[in-house]
Amino acid sequence: MSNPKIRLFTKSWCGWCHEARRWLDTHGFEYDAIDIEVDPMAAREMQRLSGQSRVPTLEVAGHVLGDFDTRQLETFFRRIGISKNGKSPT
Repeated sequence: MSNPKIRLFTKSWCGWCHEARRWLDTHGFEYDAIDIEVDPMAAREMQRLSGQSRVPTLEVAGHVLGDFDTRQLETFFRRIGISKNGKSPT
């Protein structure tokens, strides 16, 4: 899975969301940040994918991680086979 599409569902006031964005930026990931307060359809999509309404929620190629901190984020990427530079290890 090289250069997988990453979607990060957030809210503007969410500290964990800001932390997740910093982590993704620091580790070279490209992603779409989607503010669910601005986009109600995105909020419904996030709830459909994750089964919950908490942010941050991340979706990568059908894999979903909801309501997480950066330690869980790193573990999630390792589990689905994506390295910190945003690509699958080769």
